[in-house]
Amino acid sequence: MPGRIEDYAIIGDMQSAALVGRDGSVDWLCLPRFDSPACFAGLLGDDSHGHWRIAPPAGAGQVTRSYQGETLILQTQWQTATGTARVIDFMPRRGENETPVLARIVEGVAGTVELDCVLRLRFGYGQVVPWVRREGGVINAVAGPDSVWISTPVKLTGRDMEHRATFTVAAGERIPFTLTWTESHRPQPASCDAEDALAETSRYWADWVSACTYQGQYRDAVVRSLITLKALTYEPTGGIVAAATTSLPEDIGGSRNWDYRYCWLRDATITLEALLRTGYTDEATAWRKWLGRAVAGDPADVQIMYGVAGERRLAEWEAEWLPGYEGSVPVRIGNAAVQQRQLDVYGEVVDALCLAARSGIPADRHAWSLQRALLDFLEKHWSEPDEGIWEVRGPRRDFVHSKVMAWVAFDRAAEAAAGGLPGPAVRWRQLRDQIHREVTEKGYNSERGAFTQYYGSNTLDASVLLMAELGFLPPSDPRLISTVDTIARELVTDGLVRRYQLSPDGQSPVDGLPGTEGAFLACSFWLADALHMTDRFDLATELFERLLGLRNDVGLLSEEYDPRYGRLVGNTPQAFSHVPLIQTALNLANHAGHHCRRPAGRQQH
Repeated sequence: MPGRIEDYAIIGDMQSAALVGRDGSVDWLCLPRFDSPACFAGLLGDDSHGHWRIAPPAGAGQVTRSYQGETLILQTQWQTATGTARVIDFMPRRGENETPVLARIVEGVAGTVELDCVLRLRFGYGQVVPWVRREGGVINAVAGPDSVWISTPVKLTGRDMEHRATFTVAAGERIPFTLTWTESHRPQPASCDAEDALAETSRYWADWVSACTYQGQYRDAVVRSLITLKALTYEPTGGIVAAATTSLPEDIGGSRNWDYRYCWLRDATITLEALLRTGYTDEATAWRKWLGRAVAGDPADVQIMYGVAGERRLAEWEAEWLPGYEGSVPVRIGNAAVQQRQLDVYGEVVDALCLAARSGIPADRHAWSLQRALLDFLEKHWSEPDEGIWEVRGPRRDFVHSKVMAWVAFDRAAEAAAGGLPGPAVRWRQLRDQIHREVTEKGYNSERGAFTQYYGSNTLDASVLLMAELGFLPPSDPRLISTVDTIARELVTDGLVRRYQLSPDGQSPVDGLPGTEGAFLACSFWLADALHMTDRFDLATELFERLLGLRNDVGLLSEEYDPRYGRLVGNTPQAFSHVPLIQTALNLANHAGHHCRRPAGRQQH
């Protein structure tokens, strides 16, 4: 059975990623892209759905692990009664037209250690058993469009639809294993020298991390989050997926299971901000270019998410043969929320493009005309209800956060027009002010002492914590301070913030889904930022350091944390958790304010 979600570490090549458990098992790997069918899907079922374990016999030895310095090279070490051995796992960065490789090097550290290797390939998310043959000492597994080649000096023996070996490694000895994927109609790819690839991979990460400009007290956490964000980047296009996995549950044993291997527009601004504020202009530029390509076309057709190359069709279906992580079904592939209307994304896109221009990223000649088309559409539709930031599968409503983001769109556009870009600045300011009046009149519940989830409701929603960060209200506004205090008092469990309130039976009348969920980690970082902006620095720091303590042993966060079980839940690692971690660390240090979405000193309503 798979391990706990926090037992997994990520390795990747900026086009795909693998999850490796503390037990030395690769339980998730999609090739050749993040959103390709998995060839190891044991994470969502059991060993029969595909995995690759290299470790001492079960129960032998004590295990520790870490990344090799500031890299994405994972080291898992076992200390046994006879010696110490280490498994080094990584995926070399691909050059143009190169095939993906998963490399594993077994190193003897002290004495001698006996290890087992168990390899079970299952294409098509654990459903398709490949035909396996040997060619010149290399194992080749083929089924349909997929072909995998396994190379190692260790003799692997096929039995019961898997390949096994038991071998011994001595101190100073290093034994390589490589798995290479290619399309099945193509010839065997060039062999990969694991040691050369390891050296090159180490150099790459050293060079990449050296560009980080943040040197504050939380540097280790910030750098690990930046590396994780880079690992979730699809390098050929610059798109950044929300997570490396699908269907890891928000509620263990429940049905709140979603596919996050796509690029959300909502992440655009905060991702740009985090990259720009830490010195990664090239990555920010690539993300901005991906954003412009993805949303190009009719503004009415803008989606909330896209594939890594800008694909629009992300049809949702269920892999019924997979039993799900700890029985959490259904296992969903694709995401039906792609069809939703979420008006806040228009504000996110305009905000991201304006932030990029303000930060010195050269604009292409179509960027401003694209923004104007989006603004024309939003002008006609901002007052309509939508599904909101949390992609609820219930009825559309007038969500407060969606209206605030419409305000952001016209506010940033008016600012850009005032700076010399062509556009109806007066009309945009009038729309901005109209939206502001409406939100403050209809979105604030004086009896609750808070801005609520949607007009006329008394339900709390953590997304309104962003009002000060967005510049919608100054941090000194009594309504904002009261909102922060009410959320901190009523929407918090074990010190962590939930997205919104669920009814006592666990079903929300808003999201239309059964079951409950953990605390959404991004919301907890938002509360830390709101506490900081409202001059509660000690409380903000305390909450931030509490959140840092929830990371697993290699510094990773999933989507949520469930206080009931003391476990990370949801897809992992989650960009929407690591990006606000970076932001909050920088905000606590007041770092590089000119790259913030709300520039320091700006006048607010």
